Amino acid sequence: QQAAVELRASAETLKAELGRVLLKLEQVQDDTIQQALMPQAPSQPTMSEEEQQAALALLRAPDLLGRVLADFEQCGIVGEATNKLTAYLAATSRKLDRPLAVVVQSSSAAGKSSLMDAVLAFMPPEETVRYSAMSGQSLFYMGETNLKHKILAIAEEEGASRASYALKLLQSDGELTMASTGSDANGNLVAQEYRVEGPMSLFMTTTAIDIDEELLNRCLVLSVDEGREQTAAIHRRQRERRTLEGFLGKETKDAVLALQRNAQRLLRPLAVVNPFADQLTFLDDRTRTRRDHEKYLSLIDTITLLHQYQRPIKSLTVGDRQIDYVEVTPQDIAQANTLAHEVLGRSLDELPPQTRKLLACVQQLVRERAGTTQLLVQDIRFSRAEVRHACGLSDTQCRLHLDRLAALEYLLVHRGCRGQSFEYELLFDGDLAAHSPQLAGLLDVNQLMAIGTTDSSRGVDPQFAGSTRPQHGPNAGDMRGADSYESPDATRVLAETPVSDDEIRVGGYANTLEPVVVVHPLAHLPVLPVEGAGYAA
Repeated sequence: QQAAVELRASAETLKAELGRVLLKLEQVQDDTIQQALMPQAPSQPTMSEEEQQAALALLRAPDLLGRVLADFEQCGIVGEATNKLTAYLAATSRKLDRPLAVVVQSSSAAGKSSLMDAVLAFMPPEETVRYSAMSGQSLFYMGETNLKHKILAIAEEEGASRASYALKLLQSDGELTMASTGSDANGNLVAQEYRVEGPMSLFMTTTAIDIDEELLNRCLVLSVDEGREQTAAIHRRQRERRTLEGFLGKETKDAVLALQRNAQRLLRPLAVVNPFADQLTFLDDRTRTRRDHEKYLSLIDTITLLHQYQRPIKSLTVGDRQIDYVEVTPQDIAQANTLAHEVLGRSLDELPPQTRKLLACVQQLVRERAGTTQLLVQDIRFSRAEVRHACGLSDTQCRLHLDRLAALEYLLVHRGCRGQSFEYELLFDGDLAAHSPQLAGLLDVNQLMAIGTTDSSRGVDPQFAGSTRPQHGPNAGDMRGADSYESPDATRVLAETPVSDDEIRVGGYANTLEPVVVVHPLAHLPVLPVEGAGYAA
């Protein structure tokens, strides 16, 4: 009414016009809300022709992994070549169907976050998802394609403890599904399905010594170097950043990061075929290696995928679909073996790296005291305070590592005279250098390079694999020399007639159930009874 007076118009006219404005604004508001709720595809940055050629030159470099390490050094990350390469390859594996996952384990202030930040800085930001913490159900509402072939980085493993179940499923199955209760347009309760597609590469850090076993066997565990030399190298690099050269080096760092990100954008998600897969070997003495073997194969595939611009791209037509793939070379397997010895070998070790370091410190302490006091090693007793001062650890860390060593029977605990103080005895008498992380059972790549894939390793007929054992006659020679025992009753000669359907050829003989004479050439030797065994030796 006041506006009608000011405008000298009727109130009904103003009310009708304001109604049309209100309806239009409500429509605009609804459209804006709907557009905001729709999943937005990340914008793909465009590369100039010069940037693309520079990225291609990097991917075609003969020593590509060496170039990556050099770029890490130029960006201020010193030492830890194995950790940097393994984490870089794990992040690159996001383009595979079975990506790798990484957990960086170290004590506080050792530099695990710096390692993760440096590796993620080499990756395109549009393919990286970073969180400080995650709730228990947050992964189920990520959207169907928000994590597909991306890197999920979580600052601390403790921050994702409530979402650990969903993370394990997403790593193992490659997808997540959840049925939840919701309301329809009429307010009725209905079941709604939420689905998250993978696969994705997981990157986490932790200060915990004991990691969840279910998470541990799904991830590659990297341990930050906490040695004195590494600390001194970090201090030198920190001081260099305060100089004029360090200040000018920031511009060079930005150029290196841009080059690495562009190279990652040029990598295609190709299929990887390993023609040497049936010749590879791996440890099989424990069930844990069933997943470690898959990590080893994925590590080889990632190295091949990274070198795709140095390999011929082959195509295969399957039905109506054409699949492009790249093949593994023996050099890729050799590089993977070098990394697997330290990374996978450490994961199979019963001692965490920090605990093993304290054991080495204790062993040195005991040997020095035994040399000074002229006592035997088993007679030396030491306290927790002495270990703490010798190793430079806090009381909490020292207590945790000593308790683990005592539980694994590397140390023996003796109660002190006051009832509350404890003394320890060193039981471990081995060589820690000989027990360094090694992954036994891997194939020697030199054999692959010598054999190849198309020569005599496949036999005369390429359809059948040739025997790796030397050829010999139909009868095995006697181990006692020329006086071999031959008897027509004991030796069955190969029949010239063909084998019937109910016979099986075993070692050149027609194996049928017929009476034969069994001769024991050692029957004349005396029988030596074994005490308590119940049988003779």
